[in-house]
Amino acid sequence: MRVLLAVIALAFSLVSGQGVAEDNVILTINGKITGGTPVNFSRADLEAIGSATIATTTPWHDGVITFEGVPLSKLMEKVGASGKIAFVVALNDYATEIPLSDFSDYDVILAIKQNGNYMEVADKGPLFVIYPYDDKPELKSETYFSRSAWQVRTITIE
Repeated sequence: MRVLLAVIALAFSLVSGQGVAEDNVILTINGKITGGTPVNFSRADLEAIGSATIATTTPWHDGVITFEGVPLSKLMEKVGASGKIAFVVALNDYATEIPLSDFSDYDVILAIKQNGNYMEVADKGPLFVIYPYDDKPELKSETYFSRSAWQVRTITIE
């Protein structure tokens, strides 16, 4: 119940335009990870892991957009992910399954910034799964677009 209330409070604060404080929990990873207990991350925690940049077109934007965020392969290493699938759930309950192999095969990032600005919930933030769509023709397909969850809140490793 406490977790549900925390998620509702976070969603309300983000939607109400207050943005994300540097130390607010914006992501929880659970499932088949080292220790077996959920790990919470603030924006600062994610940025401390390292960052990568992808400049690409997407079906949801006009022109080339520059995204910056944590490489999902590094994030999975950080939590000791040992499964094969990342079950990603967004604030609006959208859910998708992503093979963990995608994270290293395609250098997928969990974007925190878009064109240099922190992403807001109103514009697909605070976290957005981004593939380098323009780098490989196979990435410009419904399969990979459907894996690109925005407003990411939890990742469960299965």
